[in-house]
Amino acid sequence: MKIINLSSKLFSSILLALILNTAFAGNIKELPVACNTNCISPYGTVLGVSKRGIEAYSNCNSGCVIFEPNNLKNTYTGIKWQCVEYARRWLLINKGAVYGDVDTAADIWDKINNLTDVNTNITLQLESHLNGSKQAPQVGDLLIYSKEFNNTGHVAVVLNVDYKNGFIEVGEQNYTNDLWPGNYARKIELIKKSDIYWLLDQYLLGWKHISQ
Repeated sequence: MKIINLSSKLFSSILLALILNTAFAGNIKELPVACNTNCISPYGTVLGVSKRGIEAYSNCNSGCVIFEPNNLKNTYTGIKWQCVEYARRWLLINKGAVYGDVDTAADIWDKINNLTDVNTNITLQLESHLNGSKQAPQVGDLLIYSKEFNNTGHVAVVLNVDYKNGFIEVGEQNYTNDLWPGNYARKIELIKKSDIYWLLDQYLLGWKHISQ
């Protein structure tokens, strides 16, 4: 009797493994052509992890769009693995709040003026600071890029600010889809002139900051 039970468990384990492998292979085959060819990094690859443990995933290339939602802690974070999803997930994990739906990342600049706390429904106001502002970018700010970038714009999260050496580090998805060089995706030069802060990055509109 014991031998039969052991064999049944072993058979069940093997069967489950075969089912999962088949499903995984099926998902790979079902990827749109734009999402499995000319990939900078294969779709779904972990590109890097921030100091606070938030992973960024490859979207293959900027032309890949798969309308598969991602959820974390029963909260919708966005479409895998778009830039909007990473920024919303970062805010959810670090601030316990998210912003609403947008058609493109560039729309965050004009259409998103607050976050909503997922536990209390309290509204957190967002300030908009144009690139070339007296308000320096800070950790947790959202960098918003215009639609001239890939016809959609882009959003990245400020992970670190080094005022002394004049740069910031950002976390993001679906920008270059390259592996991160460290616990950040890119460094962007930061300069201050006449008490005005500039980030030297093309198409950047400015940054959104959670007001205290």
